[in-house]
Order: sequence, then C-alpha cells, then structure tokens
Amino acid sequence: MSRKLGLTLLLVSMLVLLTGCFDLEEPINAESTGVWDRYLVYPLSWLIIYFADFFNDSFGLAIIVVTILLRTLILPLMIKQTKSAKAMQAIQPEMQKLREKYSAKDQKTQQKLQQETMKMFQEKGVNPLAGCLPLFIQMPILLAFYHAIMRTQEIGHQQFLWFYLDVPDPIILPLIAGITTFVQQKLMMVTDNPQMKILLYMMPIMIFVFAMFFPAALTLYWVVGNLFMIAQTYFITGPNAGKKEEPVSAGGKKK
Repeated sequence: MSRKLGLTLLLVSMLVLLTGCFDLEEPINAESTGVWDRYLVYPLSWLIIYFADFFNDSFGLAIIVVTILLRTLILPLMIKQTKSAKAMQAIQPEMQKLREKYSAKDQKTQQKLQQETMKMFQEKGVNPLAGCLPLFIQMPILLAFYHAIMRTQEIGHQQFLWFYLDVPDPIILPLIAGITTFVQQKLMMVTDNPQMKILLYMMPIMIFVFAMFFPAALTLYWVVGNLFMIAQTYFITGPNAGKKEEPVSAGGKKK
C-alpha cells in the first residue's frame, strides 16, 4: 500500500511538472503536427468545440460531456480498480492478523511478513497494484486535456456558471474538487490501512491547492470525473461502500 501511495503522489507531481514542459502558447488545430498534438491534444480540442457548438457555444457543458465520454471509455479499468479496492478491504482482518503475528521490527521478521502477505495475495487472487493502472492511463489524458483547454483559442474568456474556463476559480470550484476527491477516496479506501488513511486526507488537499492555480476548465473536468467515480463506486459496492464490515461471530451474528 505504501507503494501505491507513493505512486499516486508521484503521478500527480509529474502531472504538475509536465504541464510546464510543453509549449502552451501554440494554438492547437488540424494542422498541428507530432504524435502528442495530432493524436491526443487535437482530438480532445475538436470534441470540445464540436459539443460546444451543439450546446449553443457552452464550452462548460462541452467539457462535462467530453469528461463523461472519457470516463466511459476507461470505465472497464475503473471498475477493475473499484473491485480491487473492495477485495483488499475484504482481506483486511487477515492482514491485521499477519501484522500482529509478525509485529517485531527486525529485518528478518519484516521480510517474513512481506512473504506471508504476498502469499496471501496470491491465494486470494488479489493484486494490490491492480488499482494503479487507471492512474497511468488517466494522467496522460488529463495532461492532454489540459493542453486542449489551454491551446483551444475558442475557449478563451468563456464563462460557465460563476467562473471563466480559462482562468483559475479562486475558492469555490477548488473546494468542490477537494471535497469530491475526499468522498471518492473514502468510498474506495481500505479502512484499516494507515498509508491509505494518509492518502485520504493528503490527496484532497493537493487537489484543492492545484485547482487554485489550474484553469477552471481543468478543475471542472476533475470534479465531473470524481462525481462519475462516486456514482460508479456506489453502484458497484452498494450503500455500504467505504464502510468496514463488522466481524461475524461463531453464531453467525455480527458483533
């Protein structure tokens, strides 16, 4: 789990760093060249413009529709991530027993703990890193979406609801992004894992801070994506998503 925490933070940090590694001043259009611009950024820009025209020049609604399309496209991977989180949650009592059995901090005991943990993962058919694949796919899409927003000239100075899409919204939208990130993390969190508890609070704070500096259109994408994930997780795991199941006694009753 510590690997997954580190990987998540690394990918988010890479996203922030990479946004400054490309030329954002060059407009994106059908004549743009290069694999990145031609096959990733331009198609997203074209989709945004297409749906904006359909919704009477509402680029906000266009971004929402494109976001839902992208989320639907990677839905099978996101379902796999959700099921992986649920499977990890189901084996938490057994993992806790292993941690108690191998509680000594010496190297030999900790190695034994890792070996027994991996053995249990194999027996249960659980891959603790299965939920990381959607992150690898989502981050390039998010970066390409960022470029599409910044380099699509038609989006400039377009207003949606209370904010302008090409500039950061100071507080409200970043706050919504942070809250929805927290709810999504909470629904998918393995409750007994201390590293995931750190991620539960760290990720919303990071997203809130980043959203204060990113264009509101990108934050809108993140918020809609979070809402999509919240609904998806709820329908897959039911109303008890994110809640720890109570242990069952020998008599078959929950304690």
